[in-house]
This record gives sequence, C-alpha cells and structure tokens, in this order.
Amino acid sequence: MATITLKINERTNKGKALILLLNEYVKGDKSVEIIDDNSPYNPEFVKMVKKSAASKKRYVVDDVDKLWESL
Repeated sequence: MATITLKINERTNKGKALILLLNEYVKGDKSVEIIDDNSPYNPEFVKMVKKSAASKKRYVVDDVDKLWESL
C-alpha cells in the first residue's frame, strides 16, 4: 500500500475541482481512503493539552507567561 500526501488549496477553482473529482472517484470504494488532516494545531501541543485536561491536578496561574511552565 502506498501513502500519498497532497496539499490542495481549497479556495481555488482547480483545488475545488480536484477535491470533487477525488471524492467522486473513491465514493463507495473501500480500497482507497481519503484522510482530511486540517488541524491548525501542533500535534504535540494537542497531546499536552489533553494530558493536562485529563489530569486531576489543577494549577492556579497568576502570570500568563508561566502558564506553559505549569503544563
């Protein structure tokens, strides 16, 4: 199996057309999977925030600059 990563500008006409074409081409086909990865956040940051949210330990931060140190 091969993995191909494409960066498509969804705001352009060609980008919109390509996305529509790909979605129609693979509709109902289980052998091809389109993964939409549009998260604007760094995965390490997301993991750190989720870990902190799941923790029962709570922090009181008086200074915003020290916020990242407490996580």
